[in-house]
Amino acid sequence: MLTICQGLNPPSLKLRRARVALVHDYLIRFGGAERVVLALRKIFPKAPIYTLLYDEKKMGGFFKGAEIRTSFLQKFPKFLKKRYQVLAPLMPSAIESLDLREFDLVISSCSDFSKGLVLRPKTVHICYCHSPTRFLWDYTYQFQSRFPRLRKILFHYLRLWDRAAANRVDYFIANSKTTALRIKKYYGQESRVIYPPVQSIRIGQAAEKHLPRSLKLGLSDYFLIVSQLTPYKQIDLAIEAFNKLELPLVIIGEGKDKKRLEEMAKKNIRFLGFLPDEAVNQYYQNCLGFVFPGEDDFGIAPVEAMSFGKPVLAFRAGGAIETVLEGMTGEFFDEPAPEALADGVRRLLMNFNNYSSAFIHKRAEKFSEERFEKEIVEFIEKICYSENSL
Repeated sequence: MLTICQGLNPPSLKLRRARVALVHDYLIRFGGAERVVLALRKIFPKAPIYTLLYDEKKMGGFFKGAEIRTSFLQKFPKFLKKRYQVLAPLMPSAIESLDLREFDLVISSCSDFSKGLVLRPKTVHICYCHSPTRFLWDYTYQFQSRFPRLRKILFHYLRLWDRAAANRVDYFIANSKTTALRIKKYYGQESRVIYPPVQSIRIGQAAEKHLPRSLKLGLSDYFLIVSQLTPYKQIDLAIEAFNKLELPLVIIGEGKDKKRLEEMAKKNIRFLGFLPDEAVNQYYQNCLGFVFPGEDDFGIAPVEAMSFGKPVLAFRAGGAIETVLEGMTGEFFDEPAPEALADGVRRLLMNFNNYSSAFIHKRAEKFSEERFEKEIVEFIEKICYSENSL
């Protein structure tokens, strides 16, 4: 029997007795998707976590004490696991090989392959979908351009598998309305939107009721980016814009694009790499505003910044349009170009005195961890009562 959280919305005895497992694509870097897994683990603290690959060092102790069960890919040499994308042809087989026969309820946290679990007919599979597999759908041609022509056959096979794998899911939860539309388009499935959680360590640490009336850019005044440094995050747009603006920009995060971005940046831009939560919180607390240059399905980092009462400048697309309120909690720019981003920075500075940090913070509370836990439990309970599944 598994113990689950007792929070504001206590679960039924039926759910408390359910045998539950969590599944996540990979535990090899820490980001927003992994924070969702941590939140799910708080609800189901004794549920084992299944994953294709696990790097305990890179997880930084976040999953200390958790029972992690990996696929056969974990036994592969380190040099292959570091470039895990090359293992994509084997991942459908790896996820299907996971043995979850003992469980009544399986919750997968999926951006790629974990939706494709093979389960008993009576096992309920809920997929919390961060995104339909990006490299197979939205970015398929960009990824194919980096591979020989024969690889296009592989992409076709993986798309067929991904579409079929989605049909194995009993219930989809989308992390945003944007993702829900893409689940409908690519998988033909309906989904319930439950926004991911902003960690409670950040909530409640907003600054004074109103931001400073006077604004003088000095050595301690900076804009902030917290992000994985990968091409689709569009960090290069921000670097080009801030190179021209000559305003201080601090970038926190790691990724394969880091070296290229560092070579682009002028002296007004600082890269701090990976930092623990406590240090990141200090940078959130002391920044002028947060910059979110790419399109993401939800985007936890802008909401984290808002939980500190900080205004956000975001590209007008994806999940940001569901979280940022224009003119009240930040501003948007409409074209993925450095000039458009730079103009957004100027508008944010012009409107700086009109933002209320208390209002911005209140907006972030709509995406709290407590709200996430409550909605997840209510959704599962509804399935239990209406379908008599567990």
